[in-house]
Amino acid sequence: MTHSRIQALDDAIAEQQLAALAYVTEAYAEAILAGIESASFAHAALNAALRERVATHGEEQVADFVERLPARLRDGEFSCRGKH
Repeated sequence: MTHSRIQALDDAIAEQQLAALAYVTEAYAEAILAGIESASFAHAALNAALRERVATHGEEQVADFVERLPARLRDGEFSCRGKH
């Protein structure tokens, strides 16, 4: 596969992930308006995401993914504002 085809694939995946994030963000806002606690929604969303990934990729691959999360968190990948 050429570099340009790989880049186009990466761009398509990134676009799909942004669209998916918009859906999750909207569901989060609706849940808050319905009286669901923020932490409860976040916990449920993580649980659903991990279950889906395990169903698709298996426990070992998801465990490897989760092991990399602390470094990504510390690097600010999931922060909406500046580092604490």
